[in-house]
Amino acid sequence: MSCEMLNAAIGVKVTHVPYRDIGPLTQDLIAGRMDYQCPLPGTMIPLIQTNKLKGIATLGKGRLAALPNLASAHEQGLTDFEAPNWYGFFMPKGTPEPIIRKLNAAAIATLDTPSVQQRLGAVAATVVAPERRSPEYLRKFVNSEIEKWAVPIRMSGTLIE
Repeated sequence: MSCEMLNAAIGVKVTHVPYRDIGPLTQDLIAGRMDYQCPLPGTMIPLIQTNKLKGIATLGKGRLAALPNLASAHEQGLTDFEAPNWYGFFMPKGTPEPIIRKLNAAAIATLDTPSVQQRLGAVAATVVAPERRSPEYLRKFVNSEIEKWAVPIRMSGTLIE
């Protein structure tokens, strides 16, 4: 979906080629059988660092520590563009609030450990700021992401209404 958002931002219509696995996708990128892809950055860092693939842009607002010379799409002129990957913890509707709070606190404690932060940094992941770690923030964020991604999803033809 990141590529769909990029396509919408630059005004192009590109044929989507689905892959079941990162391996065949990577092989086709290296062989030049496809023009570009928007995979998770951590999977491509070693290939970019060894010049087997050319990084075009990061899709977040800033650069990645692992690829400091690779400019973001934002820096390259797409100033309203941002399509980073993100993760959240979700539970079934109706989960008691004390359980949510306890699991949230455990997740935060884990994210704050140096070994976890080091590992996440190695795969180009960033731990969000403390003010973005509450269940309330995640609820608002998910709603804003649904709104943000609606247009490129509709444009891609992925969503059938």
